[in-house]
Amino acid sequence: MTMIGATVVGLVFTHAIQAAAFSGVPFRRPPPAVAARSKPEGRVGRSAIPSFASPIDADADDGDALSRRDAAFRMATMTASAVGATSFSPSDAVAEEDGGGRLIEFTVENLDGEPGSTGSFVVKTRPEWAPLGAERFEALVESSFFDQCRIFRVLPGFVAQFGINGDPQVQAKWRSQNLRDDPVKVSNKRGTVVFATGGPNTRTTQLFVNLNDRNSFLDKQGFSPLGEVVSGMDVVERFYSGYGEGAPSGKGPNQGLIQAKGNSYLEASYPKLSYFSKVSFK
Repeated sequence: MTMIGATVVGLVFTHAIQAAAFSGVPFRRPPPAVAARSKPEGRVGRSAIPSFASPIDADADDGDALSRRDAAFRMATMTASAVGATSFSPSDAVAEEDGGGRLIEFTVENLDGEPGSTGSFVVKTRPEWAPLGAERFEALVESSFFDQCRIFRVLPGFVAQFGINGDPQVQAKWRSQNLRDDPVKVSNKRGTVVFATGGPNTRTTQLFVNLNDRNSFLDKQGFSPLGEVVSGMDVVERFYSGYGEGAPSGKGPNQGLIQAKGNSYLEASYPKLSYFSKVSFK
């Protein structure tokens, strides 16, 4: 393998490790023979590289999960083929005007996992970036959906994920309300707010905040920022992260159990999780 080829494989492998966390599927290191074939003209088994997506429905059937991994591999290999040729560059033509976005204040409890430790941050929606995503996000805020929601997955230097309602009956109403994808117009940079997905056109309620400027590999996977943290990023950095990655690849919360049991499960098993006591328009 050439030095460039080895570098490409290394990049794809690194991205797979990071993004496997979105999938709820344990990361499996591809064997050397598989890694050597990780280029556009090669075919790789479905389990070689897990999905870059984040399933909204953690109990998706095996067929869905496998097809997502296939799609993820195709995207990964396309990313690899682009290395050294043309790199993705989000549109620089961001509208100069306000774009009609709204300011949303999140009041957070249990910062650093400490009861009584409170702070707040403000997100501005950017409809000019992702009109459908911004509209859905604002609708969820309008309905008080995020009040009492736990930030159930915090990976320092990567993402902080939230958006499963603490009441399973409320969450169930949204599970089939899939949203069409917005084209990616700006990059996944630190502070941007993005819907998690389980594949094309599957956005519902789960979102994440990017915690660094090195997540641009998510751009090619279709993760379209819909807004950004405009104040209080220091508060976001204090979301409790001690539980690590979620089940089954880590010891953190199981998304399926959150969907089924809500906050009663999280409060009993993961009491230090930071959570939103109030989310409202400013």
